[in-house]
Amino acid sequence: MSHIDSDKYEVIPVGITQDGRWTVGESDPARLQRDGRELPTVTFTRSLSLSMEPATKGQLRFEDGTLFATADVVFPILHGRFGEDGTIQGMFELSGIPFVGPGVLSSANGMDKEYTKKLAAAEGLPIGREVILRGRTFLSEAEQDLLGLPVFVKPARGGSSIGISRVTSWDDLPAAVELALEHDAKVIVEAEIIGSEVECGVLQYPDGTLVASYPSMLQGTDSSDEGFYGFDTKYLDDIVTAKIPAPLPPATLELVQSLAIETFKALNCDGLARVDFFVTDKGPVLNEINTMPGFTPISMYPQMFAASGVAYTDLLDILIQRALVRHS
Repeated sequence: MSHIDSDKYEVIPVGITQDGRWTVGESDPARLQRDGRELPTVTFTRSLSLSMEPATKGQLRFEDGTLFATADVVFPILHGRFGEDGTIQGMFELSGIPFVGPGVLSSANGMDKEYTKKLAAAEGLPIGREVILRGRTFLSEAEQDLLGLPVFVKPARGGSSIGISRVTSWDDLPAAVELALEHDAKVIVEAEIIGSEVECGVLQYPDGTLVASYPSMLQGTDSSDEGFYGFDTKYLDDIVTAKIPAPLPPATLELVQSLAIETFKALNCDGLARVDFFVTDKGPVLNEINTMPGFTPISMYPQMFAASGVAYTDLLDILIQRALVRHS
């Protein structure tokens, strides 16, 4: 909100509480900043609901039916389940209101790491070794041999590194799987990939043109208490820094940018995405795609495009205009 062009757009803030209630959101961006290690939470004021009828698309009403505001486009700055997994995108599609970012299928496949990699592999993109656990909490000896140690155990449809464990002994696998199962009924076990963590943003202009940002290289991810780029490291601690552009040979940077755009296309995304890779001594390997990347002051997506010559205000304008053109 603090970077949007206020001469061009009127922001109608809507918050969602932890128990799922829609409410009038905070209009002062300063109140949404974290305080030390405390993340801001949505305070419930008055209940809101979005019209589900295209004839009244964009109308937000209070419980008594009175009109709060009418929105022309939704910017769903939401993560994880119900935010970037295609569910709320489906609701917007049904209501007829334009929204920023990929649609239902792209969002769902981007959230589900199994299908992200299946679609990427079908297009010939480089992926790592993995095993999907459905209805079981163990790996066979053959699967253990395939993956080797260490492995990362993740909810297959999680976000923000919640429920992820790094396992260095097979004795610790059951506990890691149980933690992941607290967040999803499907668990993915991935072989550790040794390489630099490199991220690349993809931006789609209103005319459909795709551009990739300068890639960034994360530094300090293994210095956290979690031992990897986990939730605390992403959102609370200030120990991770990024070099933009990543200190890699020009040919490698160009390859990462090309692979980011190809991944974007493989999942049929729209508007934006951040694609994460491990750059190994044998080349880049896809880690995951984020169909609604972070937009906090320390988030990589806006930083990468700022370094690439697209200012934050212009970035938001491009995304909103793309949403309006796409849905028209």
